[in-house]
Amino acid sequence: MSLSGCPHVAAFKKSKGTKPFRIIQAFFVSCSSVENVKRKARAGSCHVCQQCNQRLHACLTCVFFGCYTMGHIQDHARSTKHNLAVDMTHGTVFCVPCGDYVYDSEFEQISQEERLNCSKFHGSSVQGFSAWEATGYEIELLRRNPTRKKVSGSSTIGLRGLINLGNTCFMNCIVQALTHTPLLRDFFLSDKHHCENERSRDNCLVCEMTRVFQEFYSGIRSVHIPYRLLHLVWTHARHLAGYEQQDAHEFFIAALDVLHRHCKGHNGASGNNPNHCNCIIDQIFTGGLQSDVTCQACKGISTTVDPFWDISLDLGPSSSSNSAPLPVPIIVPTPLPDFSLDSNSSGSSTSSSSLHNGDSGLMSPPGFDDVPHSLDDCLRRFTRPEYLGSSAKIKCSVCQNYQESTKQLTMKTLPLVACFHLKRFEHSSRFRKKISTFISFPHELDMTPYMSTHRRANGLSHHPRSNRTTTSDNQYSLFAVVNHHGSLEAGHYTCYVRQHQDQWFKCDDALITKASVHDVLQSEGYLLFYHKRILEYE
Repeated sequence: MSLSGCPHVAAFKKSKGTKPFRIIQAFFVSCSSVENVKRKARAGSCHVCQQCNQRLHACLTCVFFGCYTMGHIQDHARSTKHNLAVDMTHGTVFCVPCGDYVYDSEFEQISQEERLNCSKFHGSSVQGFSAWEATGYEIELLRRNPTRKKVSGSSTIGLRGLINLGNTCFMNCIVQALTHTPLLRDFFLSDKHHCENERSRDNCLVCEMTRVFQEFYSGIRSVHIPYRLLHLVWTHARHLAGYEQQDAHEFFIAALDVLHRHCKGHNGASGNNPNHCNCIIDQIFTGGLQSDVTCQACKGISTTVDPFWDISLDLGPSSSSNSAPLPVPIIVPTPLPDFSLDSNSSGSSTSSSSLHNGDSGLMSPPGFDDVPHSLDDCLRRFTRPEYLGSSAKIKCSVCQNYQESTKQLTMKTLPLVACFHLKRFEHSSRFRKKISTFISFPHELDMTPYMSTHRRANGLSHHPRSNRTTTSDNQYSLFAVVNHHGSLEAGHYTCYVRQHQDQWFKCDDALITKASVHDVLQSEGYLLFYHKRILEYE
């Protein structure tokens, strides 16, 4: 809400005064008489769609009621230049040109007066209450006990269990992680999404996610039933339809893809990459992975940068232990690219998002400890230089001959939210198994060592010392962890989410329980969600 300085409110008051606002407050917001209640019941519906439950607003300039959700009050304002409207439930003033609710001290005084009149109307069962305001004694009590003023630290708003609709724990845990993603929460709670086609709203996953976020942060503590969300997931991601247990990582990528497609309609492409747009999904989750291929003959370097939404990290032995070829992660440019990056095809999850060239013949350098024990180990292995064998020679643009080469992946740009997928599910032609190795991961993560401008010594390039220092922009904080319990055949997903800066909760479908940081860091992580520390604003 804008607190001051709206020129449209000032112009309205100069032209028409405050009487129209008082009339709407008395007759349609506070309803301080039986006649006013009946009048609102008869007339309180949108003049366009006749609905009364879509955040109804009253025009301050003329006799027009329009719903906010369907955009009819906004359309009326644009066509008539009647810029201001009053929310008929809360009495707040919405300025259409400013696109925000605005505060005016004179309007607020009128609202308080009409609420007081309403409180005198408690002889009837309709609105027989008054708004609470602190007394002098209560204000003094709060002043003497300042620690009691911090209510947000213990607030549970945003925590809500989800009913398991039949092997849908994979979806529930991703929904919990997404609803606790800072910028995504801000986007969906501020009505930033507008469907281009009103008829498609019932089939729009972004509209449904908006409803889910509003349900989570409405203050209601009862369990939510995400049946509409499940139906839309089945509609837009057919491979996830049915009541069989699915892979949470695959659902995460599919959900981002559908949200990306539904968000990008009014967001133009930006930059040199036509596959990268400025929709909210790309703004939050998209990073850039730099691939440097170095010719061993002339030391010439060929560099490409591909977008990614998450990074899949191998947990099993690398190819150096068994002389098996290690595939190269590649991104295939398509109108709707899959931005999941994978460090090794052996041990890949059930996700169809990992794309590889299985004949690349990549070999690991000698002496490398190929069994990771921490997230840092996984990232070091992901970004280490790999040596292409003689069976995978690449034509050098400088030598103009096929030469042996090395390849190294590093982070060119970092996303606001980084998701790391620990590949615990191994599938091959011979067997299927789950890797339950404990992989430690930090509460605070520094991605500086894996940046393109701060690569480990590898002989590919040299950078000035100033680029090797840690920057605050590369610092991340853990805010959600998805865990898989059990085996491939009989497993269950749960999720840890961070509430505020220091409170953790375990989400097990409908059950929400308090957890400690120790519980989180000792869990068998499957998906790790980090956001940049610059987003710490609570």
